[in-house]
Amino acid sequence: MKKEDLKNIDFAEGAVLLIDKPLEWTSFDAVRKVRNLVRIKKVGHAGTLDPLATGLLIICTGKFTKQINAYMAKEKEYTGTFTIGAVTPTYDLESEPADFKPYEHLTIFDMEAATKKFVGDILQVPPAHSAIKKDGKRVYELARKGIDVKLDPRPVTISSFEIDATHLPLVSFRVVCSTGTYIRSLAHDFGQALGCGAYLSSLRRTRIGDFLVEDARSIEDFTAAIKGE
Repeated sequence: MKKEDLKNIDFAEGAVLLIDKPLEWTSFDAVRKVRNLVRIKKVGHAGTLDPLATGLLIICTGKFTKQINAYMAKEKEYTGTFTIGAVTPTYDLESEPADFKPYEHLTIFDMEAATKKFVGDILQVPPAHSAIKKDGKRVYELARKGIDVKLDPRPVTISSFEIDATHLPLVSFRVVCSTGTYIRSLAHDFGQALGCGAYLSSLRRTRIGDFLVEDARSIEDFTAAIKGE
């Protein structure tokens, strides 16, 4: 969507906005910013990105919020990095790495073999530090209190899992997956398969269905376009 297109949009009637969520913003931060700029209450997003993730966030306004579930169900693509040789309680950089193990003996063939275990229809256990509800409470709230949370595995589909392991301990990846897939869990499970542990150290959502992050606006660009700057 070009900048000039925003001037003629009736946001109450409905719009689909592609936002490139910045690092350390929550998805709700982005929704709140858009809501304040377009000055209507009915604004929502189609799929949460964690604060430490960047990339494509679909935000719907007005009557188009009825389409949010349809957008959430679309296939996703992510790129980023895993760090191997350690684990974290949150499976990412929101907690400190621990349980360091050697990884230098691993070859690219070992890692490519490990990826194959996760391609296709699989069962994945969500992270204990996630927004899933159990007994009416967010499980991350229980986990932060030191309560051991047991989550049931969920069916997800990973269509593609590619890696580049030329800068160890960082492993760059590209994943194409179904909705409901936790890349943090994939990082953790990948590390378990390697025998040395791993955690998610960066994440960027690059595609949702046919929507590409290349077509998304930064928050700054969206703000300027709305204000006519």
